[in-house]
Formats: sequence, C-alpha cells, structure tokens
Amino acid sequence: MPRPLGNIHPRFWGWVIGTGTPMGMLADMLCAGMNFNVGGGEQISNEVELQVIDWCKEMLGFTPEASGLLTSGGSMANITGLTVARNTKANFDIRQEGLAEKARMMVYASDQVHNSVDKGVELLGLGSQSLRKIPVNADYQIDLDALKSAIQQDNAAGHQPFCIVGNAGTVNTGAIDDLNSLADIAQAEDLWFHIDGAFGSLAAVSPELRPMVNGLDRADSLAFDLHKWMYMPIEVGCTLVRFPEAHRNTFNTPASYLAFMERGMASGNWWPSEYGVQLSRNFRALKVWMSLKEHGIEKYGRLIKQNVDQVQYLVKLVETHPSLEMMAPSPLNVACFRFTEHGLSDEQLSDLNKEILMQLHESGVAAPSYATLDGKFMIRVANTNHRTRSEDFDLLVEEVVRLGKSLL
Repeated sequence: MPRPLGNIHPRFWGWVIGTGTPMGMLADMLCAGMNFNVGGGEQISNEVELQVIDWCKEMLGFTPEASGLLTSGGSMANITGLTVARNTKANFDIRQEGLAEKARMMVYASDQVHNSVDKGVELLGLGSQSLRKIPVNADYQIDLDALKSAIQQDNAAGHQPFCIVGNAGTVNTGAIDDLNSLADIAQAEDLWFHIDGAFGSLAAVSPELRPMVNGLDRADSLAFDLHKWMYMPIEVGCTLVRFPEAHRNTFNTPASYLAFMERGMASGNWWPSEYGVQLSRNFRALKVWMSLKEHGIEKYGRLIKQNVDQVQYLVKLVETHPSLEMMAPSPLNVACFRFTEHGLSDEQLSDLNKEILMQLHESGVAAPSYATLDGKFMIRVANTNHRTRSEDFDLLVEEVVRLGKSLL
C-alpha cells in the first residue's frame, strides 16, 4: 500500500505496534455504524465492555473483584493507574486541596520505564523530579537494592513515596522486572504497586510463558494493550484496578445532567465515565469480544509463543553470523543487535547501523526500529506480528549484512 507506516506487513517489527485482523476491522466498521457513546446509560455496549474486562482479568490471573476500563492505549492505561495511586495514597484530600505546599509525592521505576509514566507524573502535577528512575542490572531489570535505598532517602528527606512501577516487558529489550519482589517492597513500605504490562503482561496468555510474568496478580493496578500482542486494531488498551471503590472515587464527578435515573436510557448499573477521564468514548470492546469469540484464547497463546520462538530463531542467526552481534539479553519477543566490523569505534558503528536501518525502511524490505543502550545505537526487533514467518528473519539478516558491507 502507498505511504502507510507498514504495520500490517509480515516484516514489520517496529516499536511495539500490533497488526490488526479482518474481524477487528469489521468490528470497528460496525461500531462506527452504530455510533455508541460508551460513557454511561443503559446500553449494551457497557455490558460488552464489562464482559471483556472480566475476560482480561481471567486471562492475566488478576483478582475477579477488580474494576477495569478500556482505554485508548497503554499510555492512557498507565495514567489511569497512576492517578488512582496518587489519589488513594495521598495523606490528604488531594481532589479538594491539590498539591500546593504538600510533601513531594514520589514514584519509583527503572530507567527503562516507558515515557508515558514520565508524561503521567507531569500531567498529575507531581513534577518530573517526583519520578525516581532506578538503575538496572545486566538484564535491564530494576535494581532492587537501589530501589530500597532511594525510598529510604526520600523518607528521610521528608518526601512521600507512594508508588512503584514495575515493568512487564520493557520497550527497549522486553525485560521483566522481578514483580514479586517489587510487590513485597511495596507491601512493606505501604506503597501502591502499578505494573506497566503494555505488551509483556500478555505472555501470561501462553501457558509456557506465563511463569515469566509471575506477580501480575499482586499489582494494585495493571496497564496493558490489546492492540499490541493481541493483534487487535488500534485503539484498545486496558487498566485493571484491584480496588473498585478507589478507582471510582478517583474519577467520579457528579453532575445534574449525568444523574442516574431509575429506568430508561439514563439508568444502568455501570457508567464507564466514572472510572476514567473520557466521557465520550467509542465502543472499543466490540472488536475484543468478537476477536476472542472468533479465535479463542488458546490460539492467542500459541501465536504469542510463536512470536517469542521466532525471535529466538533470529537471535541464533545473529549469534552465528560473524558480521552481527547481539547487544542485550532477549528474554521475550524483543531482540537488539547490530552490524559490526572490526576496527570501527562504537560511534562509527552507531552511524553505520542508523544508515542500515534507514535504508531498510526506505527499501520496504523490513521495518525494525531502534534502541540506544549505554550510548550504542542498535537495530531492534519487537515481534508482535501474527503474519511473520521464520524465513522473514532470514531475509532481514541477509539484508542487514548486505547493506552493512555495501556501506563499508
């Protein structure tokens, strides 16, 4: 197709962008025709969203009593969870009093955390200085001792630690923090535990991969995207919150024109607008409902495992090729590597691999993206593509090596 980003192509592995399906497309067409506003009222779209949220809790092993909301994506899902965390853990009525002249409220996450957490902390009025970015270990997981030390230092300084953000699949490398240990620290310090599981949490759908994300069930809030590793059309993310009352108390703002009626269109038991920022909301749940009905959860589990196996195949190709090198561990569905040549500096190799990547994009052969770790630029593959076959990675390696050698 002319001029798309290309994420419906079998060799698209850029950023973490899903691939979409015909059934998902049909569902979105139906939604546009029905034109639901899923903010509240007595309408079937609310019930479908509640059913989908229940399925999400079941898929990820989250407590059945939790509340939830479908969002535009992982960024809004993270901001929703962080907002509930801030309002719940503040030692004053933050909705009435605001943050002025209060102790600085502190959030903790690894230095690999997604930038939506940075945005969320700033949007919540906490200021970027309230986000403590903790160093990581050799596997790009948060350093637990450094985290404990930072919390102690902030307590001593008179700040108010209130939230730990754990990563279930970092953007750069797919690293998964030690979620159970983070939950233990949060419990010991009386902090909210939020997990950004944008794509990695969905490893839980595969029985073979589920142990990698042990601890998801201990989160106070969990954010993830169905339009990433569940291959559904953009937009649909989700936030799950362990405490429904805290969730509703964070966003519920009564207004006479939104008052509940006993019967009729203004009745209904669940108004989604009371659990998030948006009042006007489209019918995101239909494509999830229809997709799960069409395929069943076992097929999604097989595809997710297939994506991981394909990336491990790529890793072997890279490790056995003399002109390529792996640049980071690859525990899940993300691989970071680069073309290399003896005698070139890291700066020269970074420039060379940037040019290789741009030529890959311009040729239309393949679309990985990029990462910079420890000052080194690398080609990054994030495989959330159900159309990819193993031979697509053979071609990727062949083209990277061909371009690298021709540029030399």
